[in-house]
Amino acid sequence: MKRATVRSVDTPHGEGRLHTRRASSPIATLLLSHGAGGGVEARDLHALADALPAQGVSVVLFEQPWRVAGRRIATAPPTLDAALTRAADVMRVRTPLVVGGRSAGARSAARTARALGASGCLALSFPLHQSGRTEPTRLPELRGVGLPTLVVQGERDPMGRPEEFPGDQDGLDVVVIPGGDHGLKVPARGELSQDEAMGIVVESTLEWLVREVVGNPSA
Repeated sequence: MKRATVRSVDTPHGEGRLHTRRASSPIATLLLSHGAGGGVEARDLHALADALPAQGVSVVLFEQPWRVAGRRIATAPPTLDAALTRAADVMRVRTPLVVGGRSAGARSAARTARALGASGCLALSFPLHQSGRTEPTRLPELRGVGLPTLVVQGERDPMGRPEEFPGDQDGLDVVVIPGGDHGLKVPARGELSQDEAMGIVVESTLEWLVREVVGNPSA
């Protein structure tokens, strides 16, 4: 497995970092940021960065400035968007770009993808609402993307169960991880092993990229 190259990025809110795994002959580039409670080591981000470069997709994980600085709590959403925008600006991408992330990173991607010239948006564990509540909903952020969007959601995610997403509407595709929680962790004695669950994340993302981004010149 090729190790990631790490590059510092000066953003309006401090130093961020780009962790890049390049494909030898890339057909697409995936820029992903992490959630508000963790970093680029999240299991789904790691799985994508580990597997996709061998399939022709370069993966760049963006570590937000608050995380680089060692803080435990994410800064306000506008700061996440500004830092992600700066990260995208310094990248030299000659392939279709897909902007995405997990949880808070998925929200940031949804808000910025179109302005960044992306061809699609990948939302991992999109936090549709706060845990234990159904309102207010953040669905308008997804509907406002205006680009092909893939949502990968755990079946047991308390911040948005798969059936709460419209699916096949507004350019949204929804993939369900059976038994998965907000971190896409599955029960030890569940329907799937953790490796199998991450396999669904990787395979569904790759299939969607080929179908909706690489194979769609108008995307």
